Amino acid sequence: MIRVIIADDHHLVRQGIRALLEKAGDMQVVGEAADGREAIDLVRELQPDALVLDIGMPRLNGIQAAERVRALGLPTKIVVLSMYSDESVVRQALRCGVDGYLLKQSVTEELHLAIRAAQRGETYLSPAVSRPVLEDFLHSPNGGSDPLSAVTPREREVWQLIAEGNTNSEMAVKMNISEKTVEKHRTSLMNKLGAHDITALVRMAIKHGVVYLDDWEAS
Repeated sequence: MIRVIIADDHHLVRQGIRALLEKAGDMQVVGEAADGREAIDLVRELQPDALVLDIGMPRLNGIQAAERVRALGLPTKIVVLSMYSDESVVRQALRCGVDGYLLKQSVTEELHLAIRAAQRGETYLSPAVSRPVLEDFLHSPNGGSDPLSAVTPREREVWQLIAEGNTNSEMAVKMNISEKTVEKHRTSLMNKLGAHDITALVRMAIKHGVVYLDDWEAS
């Protein structure tokens, strides 16, 4: 039996994924998370075989969550779900070590295939994103000229919190660091991305999948 955790900030979506997985017969949903931080905590506690992970989540998006799950050193396989086929987002996910990337609009029994492939040590990509992304990824495995390749995990976390409308003091509390450290991360981030103000940071966050329009508009 493949033990699975589902992470998505929409309750109805989680329920739909749960119902789909439990039809498979060889999969058991052992936990659900509503954001990236909760997903990391559940993986650490339950050590599932697979994590089905949405990208567009508040507080800590799926890519950052995947990176931190990988850092735990567990054998948990990570299959990402996304509404977006943007190559830069898929590249980020692959570089964080995910084992599958599926588009939400096409997920049916394909999710079963992706999870089983991940358990075999294979990487599964939805057909709509596989060819262009793999070609680009194989030609530029170290990030090429992608400016995101220079952004650290902490800077990405600050970036997401800024785009979600948090102040320096709010970010300091959520990240358990000082406001001075927050400001240091923000300055470094802006320099790396060539962003001259917060508006530019927010626009770039949406463009590169750090936050998503539906989540940003609801914040």
